Amino acid sequence: MKNIIVIDDDNKLTDLLKDYLKKYNYKVVSYDNPVDALAHLKNNEYDLMILDFMLPDMDGFETLKELRKTNEIPVIMLTARGETTDKIVGLELGADDYLSKPFEPRELVARIQSVFRRTDGKLNTDARIYFKDLVVNESNRTVKLNNKEVELTSTEFDLLLLFSKNNGKVMSRDSVMQKMKGTSWQYYDRSIDVMVSRLRNKLKCKNCQFIKTVQSIGYIFYAEPDEN
Repeated sequence: MKNIIVIDDDNKLTDLLKDYLKKYNYKVVSYDNPVDALAHLKNNEYDLMILDFMLPDMDGFETLKELRKTNEIPVIMLTARGETTDKIVGLELGADDYLSKPFEPRELVARIQSVFRRTDGKLNTDARIYFKDLVVNESNRTVKLNNKEVELTSTEFDLLLLFSKNNGKVMSRDSVMQKMKGTSWQYYDRSIDVMVSRLRNKLKCKNCQFIKTVQSIGYIFYAEPDEN
Protein backbone atom coordinates (compact mmCIF):
# COMPACT_ATOMS: atom_id res chain seq x y z
CA MET A 1 0.00 0.00 0.00
CA LYS A 2 1.27 3.46 -0.94
CA ASN A 3 1.16 6.24 1.63
CA ILE A 4 0.12 9.70 0.50
CA ILE A 5 0.13 12.94 2.47
CA VAL A 6 -2.30 15.70 1.46
CA ILE A 7 -1.83 19.31 2.55
CA ASP A 8 -5.03 21.24 1.86
CA ASP A 9 -7.27 23.35 4.10
CA ASP A 10 -10.42 22.24 2.23
CA ASN A 11 -11.55 19.54 4.64
CA LYS A 12 -14.42 18.42 2.43
CA LEU A 13 -11.98 17.81 -0.41
CA THR A 14 -9.50 15.91 1.75
CA ASP A 15 -12.28 13.71 3.15
CA LEU A 16 -13.39 12.99 -0.42
CA LEU A 17 -9.83 12.13 -1.47
CA LYS A 18 -9.34 9.80 1.49
CA ASP A 19 -12.46 7.81 0.59
CA TYR A 20 -11.79 7.82 -3.14
CA LEU A 21 -8.09 6.93 -3.01
CA LYS A 22 -8.76 4.11 -0.56
CA LYS A 23 -10.42 2.27 -3.47
CA TYR A 24 -7.05 2.28 -5.23
CA ASN A 25 -5.21 0.94 -2.17
CA TYR A 26 -3.71 4.30 -1.20
CA LYS A 27 -3.56 5.28 2.45
CA VAL A 28 -4.04 9.04 2.87
CA VAL A 29 -3.07 11.29 5.77
CA SER A 30 -4.15 14.94 5.55
CA TYR A 31 -3.10 18.22 7.13
CA ASP A 32 -4.80 21.59 6.77
CA ASN A 33 -1.74 23.48 7.99
CA PRO A 34 1.62 23.22 6.18
CA VAL A 35 3.67 24.02 9.29
CA ASP A 36 2.23 21.00 11.10
CA ALA A 37 2.62 18.84 8.00
CA LEU A 38 6.30 19.72 7.57
CA ALA A 39 6.95 18.95 11.23
CA HIS A 40 5.23 15.58 10.79
CA LEU A 41 7.38 14.78 7.73
CA LYS A 42 10.58 15.08 9.74
CA ASN A 43 9.81 11.75 11.40
CA ASN A 44 7.50 10.05 8.90
CA GLU A 45 7.97 8.88 5.31
CA TYR A 46 5.42 9.02 2.49
CA ASP A 47 5.46 7.94 -1.14
CA LEU A 48 3.83 11.08 -2.54
CA MET A 49 2.51 14.49 -1.50
CA ILE A 50 -0.55 16.34 -2.82
CA LEU A 51 -0.02 20.02 -2.04
CA ASP A 52 -2.53 22.84 -2.41
CA PHE A 53 -1.33 26.28 -3.49
CA MET A 54 -3.61 28.37 -1.26
CA LEU A 55 -2.77 27.53 2.36
CA PRO A 56 -2.77 29.28 5.76
CA ASP A 57 0.51 30.53 7.30
CA MET A 58 2.53 29.81 4.16
CA ASP A 59 1.42 29.20 0.58
CA GLY A 60 2.18 26.12 -1.50
CA PHE A 61 5.30 27.65 -3.04
CA GLU A 62 6.80 28.47 0.36
CA THR A 63 5.86 25.00 1.62
CA LEU A 64 7.47 23.32 -1.38
CA LYS A 65 10.61 25.44 -1.05
CA GLU A 66 10.94 24.46 2.61
CA LEU A 67 10.20 20.80 1.85
CA ARG A 68 12.89 20.57 -0.83
CA LYS A 69 15.61 21.55 1.63
CA THR A 70 15.48 18.07 3.12
CA ASN A 71 12.97 15.92 1.22
CA GLU A 72 12.66 14.80 -2.42
CA ILE A 73 9.22 13.16 -2.12
CA PRO A 74 7.24 13.43 -5.40
CA VAL A 75 4.78 16.35 -5.24
CA ILE A 76 1.58 16.99 -7.17
CA MET A 77 0.44 20.58 -6.72
CA LEU A 78 -3.19 21.69 -6.77
CA THR A 79 -4.14 25.19 -7.81
CA ALA A 80 -7.42 27.00 -8.35
CA ARG A 81 -5.68 29.69 -10.38
CA GLY A 82 -4.28 27.61 -13.21
CA GLU A 83 -1.83 30.33 -14.25
CA THR A 84 1.07 29.19 -16.42
CA THR A 85 3.39 31.39 -14.33
CA ASP A 86 2.35 29.53 -11.19
CA LYS A 87 3.08 26.20 -12.85
CA ILE A 88 6.51 27.32 -13.97
CA VAL A 89 7.38 28.61 -10.49
CA GLY A 90 6.15 25.36 -8.95
CA LEU A 91 8.29 23.31 -11.34
CA GLU A 92 11.31 25.48 -10.62
CA LEU A 93 10.87 24.77 -6.92
CA GLY A 94 10.63 21.04 -7.46
CA ALA A 95 7.00 20.04 -8.15
CA ASP A 96 6.58 16.88 -10.22
CA ASP A 97 3.10 17.47 -11.56
CA TYR A 98 0.25 20.00 -11.52
CA LEU A 99 -3.52 19.77 -11.44
CA SER A 100 -5.94 22.68 -11.61
CA LYS A 101 -9.07 22.84 -9.45
CA PRO A 102 -11.77 21.78 -9.89
CA PHE A 103 -10.67 18.36 -11.09
CA GLU A 104 -12.11 14.90 -11.52
CA PRO A 105 -10.80 12.47 -8.88
CA ARG A 106 -10.11 10.01 -11.68
CA GLU A 107 -7.70 12.48 -13.24
CA LEU A 108 -5.83 12.84 -9.96
CA VAL A 109 -5.56 9.05 -9.72
CA ALA A 110 -4.13 8.98 -13.24
CA ARG A 111 -1.52 11.58 -12.27
CA ILE A 112 -0.64 9.64 -9.11
CA GLN A 113 -0.28 6.40 -11.04
CA SER A 114 1.90 8.15 -13.60
CA VAL A 115 4.27 9.37 -10.88
CA PHE A 116 4.46 5.91 -9.32
CA ARG A 117 5.13 4.26 -12.70
CA ARG A 118 8.16 6.50 -13.08
CA THR A 119 9.48 5.88 -9.56
CA ASP A 120 8.55 2.27 -8.87
CA GLY A 121 10.67 0.06 -10.87
CA LYS A 122 10.79 -2.04 -13.96
CA LEU A 123 14.53 -1.65 -13.28
CA ASN A 124 17.47 -4.03 -13.37
CA THR A 125 19.08 -4.98 -10.07
CA ASP A 126 22.24 -3.09 -11.04
CA ALA A 127 21.67 -0.67 -13.89
CA ARG A 128 24.31 2.02 -13.63
CA ILE A 129 25.58 4.43 -16.23
CA TYR A 130 29.17 5.43 -15.55
CA PHE A 131 30.81 8.64 -16.71
CA LYS A 132 34.11 10.18 -15.61
CA ASP A 133 32.56 12.50 -13.02
CA LEU A 134 29.00 11.22 -12.90
CA VAL A 135 27.24 7.95 -12.02
CA VAL A 136 23.54 7.49 -12.73
CA ASN A 137 22.10 4.48 -10.91
CA GLU A 138 18.82 3.43 -12.46
CA SER A 139 18.20 0.63 -9.97
CA ASN A 140 17.96 2.82 -6.88
CA ARG A 141 17.43 6.13 -8.69
CA THR A 142 20.49 7.86 -7.25
CA VAL A 143 23.07 10.14 -8.83
CA LYS A 144 26.64 10.83 -7.76
CA LEU A 145 28.68 13.76 -9.03
CA ASN A 146 32.37 13.61 -8.09
CA ASN A 147 31.46 10.90 -5.55
CA LYS A 148 28.89 13.14 -3.84
CA GLU A 149 25.20 12.28 -4.01
CA VAL A 150 22.98 14.74 -5.88
CA GLU A 151 19.41 15.12 -4.62
CA LEU A 152 16.98 15.03 -7.55
CA THR A 153 13.20 14.94 -7.73
CA SER A 154 11.67 11.98 -9.56
CA THR A 155 11.09 14.05 -12.71
CA GLU A 156 14.63 15.47 -12.65
CA PHE A 157 16.03 11.94 -12.36
CA ASP A 158 13.92 10.73 -15.30
CA LEU A 159 15.19 13.63 -17.39
CA LEU A 160 18.83 12.94 -16.48
CA LEU A 161 18.36 9.23 -17.22
CA LEU A 162 17.00 10.10 -20.66
CA PHE A 163 19.95 12.39 -21.38
CA SER A 164 22.46 9.84 -20.04
CA LYS A 165 21.14 7.16 -22.38
CA ASN A 166 21.57 9.59 -25.27
CA ASN A 167 25.01 10.90 -24.33
CA GLY A 168 26.51 13.06 -27.09
CA LYS A 169 23.32 13.17 -29.16
CA VAL A 170 21.43 16.34 -30.01
CA MET A 171 17.83 15.96 -28.83
CA SER A 172 15.05 18.23 -30.00
CA ARG A 173 12.74 19.78 -27.45
CA ASP A 174 9.80 17.90 -28.98
CA SER A 175 11.71 14.62 -28.74
CA VAL A 176 12.48 15.16 -25.06
CA MET A 177 8.85 16.05 -24.34
CA GLN A 178 7.60 12.96 -26.16
CA LYS A 179 9.98 10.62 -24.35
CA MET A 180 9.09 12.19 -21.01
CA LYS A 181 5.39 11.74 -21.76
CA GLY A 182 3.29 11.45 -18.62
CA THR A 183 4.71 14.44 -16.76
CA SER A 184 2.75 17.63 -16.33
CA TRP A 185 5.27 19.88 -18.03
CA GLN A 186 4.63 18.38 -21.48
CA TYR A 187 1.47 20.48 -21.70
CA TYR A 188 3.03 23.90 -22.00
CA ASP A 189 6.03 25.12 -23.90
CA ARG A 190 8.33 26.77 -21.35
CA SER A 191 8.10 23.93 -18.87
CA ILE A 192 10.73 21.78 -20.60
CA ASP A 193 13.20 24.68 -20.38
CA VAL A 194 12.43 25.06 -16.67
CA MET A 195 13.10 21.40 -15.99
CA VAL A 196 16.36 21.39 -17.96
CA SER A 197 17.48 24.53 -16.13
CA ARG A 198 16.74 22.94 -12.76
CA LEU A 199 18.70 19.82 -13.66
CA ARG A 200 21.60 21.83 -15.07
CA ASN A 201 21.88 23.83 -11.84
CA LYS A 202 22.01 20.67 -9.73
CA LEU A 203 24.77 19.18 -11.90
CA LYS A 204 27.11 22.16 -11.61
CA CYS A 205 30.75 21.33 -11.06
CA LYS A 206 34.13 22.86 -11.80
CA ASN A 207 35.13 22.73 -15.46
CA CYS A 208 32.06 20.78 -16.59
CA GLN A 209 28.78 21.57 -18.26
CA PHE A 210 26.79 18.45 -18.97
CA ILE A 211 23.75 19.99 -20.65
CA LYS A 212 24.03 22.58 -23.40
CA THR A 213 21.26 24.31 -25.30
CA VAL A 214 21.40 23.91 -29.08
CA GLN A 215 19.82 27.07 -30.46
CA SER A 216 16.51 26.58 -32.28
CA ILE A 217 16.77 22.79 -31.86
CA GLY A 218 16.94 21.55 -28.30
CA TYR A 219 19.70 20.16 -26.08
CA ILE A 220 22.80 18.05 -26.04
CA PHE A 221 24.05 16.15 -23.00
CA TYR A 222 27.67 15.12 -22.93
CA ALA A 223 29.63 13.47 -20.14
CA GLU A 224 33.08 11.99 -20.68
CA PRO A 225 32.89 8.19 -20.55
CA ASP A 226 34.56 6.41 -17.67
CA GLU A 227 37.47 4.42 -19.12
CA ASN A 228 37.95 2.28 -15.99
